Amino acid sequence: MRTPKEVFLALVHGVAAGRVDELPGLYAEETNVVHPFDPFRSPPLRTRAALREHFTSRPSSALTFDREPVDVTIHETADPEVIVAEFAYRGTVVKTGEPFELPCIFVLRVRDGQIVESRDYVDHLAGARARGQLADLVAALP
Repeated sequence: MRTPKEVFLALVHGVAAGRVDELPGLYAEETNVVHPFDPFRSPPLRTRAALREHFTSRPSSALTFDREPVDVTIHETADPEVIVAEFAYRGTVVKTGEPFELPCIFVLRVRDGQIVESRDYVDHLAGARARGQLADLVAALP
């Protein structure tokens, strides 16, 4: 059975490599994944099926970005199921060759080798900038 650290590393490396078919298997059948900094306040993802839709509903970012997780620091907590991971996705936009860095902090609860809860704090402005969608994001905000 994977440790919380191993599950986290499988997640971020799987995201970076665009292995979207493998990612839902890292989550429990019932889970609670939230993105507190999402400017559109998307609802929590509560099932593996919802996560499968989340990961596969958009064009593969592996075709859009060459990236890797960098500057990874994993903090263990007093609760053996919970870790706090600080990292960034760093890479280039495939179409333009422009470099980008997307800072993130994930707070994960992993039970029996699967993610049962995750709070993913992602710099959405940096993500929109890397996708060339910053103006669209700003225009869409209330």
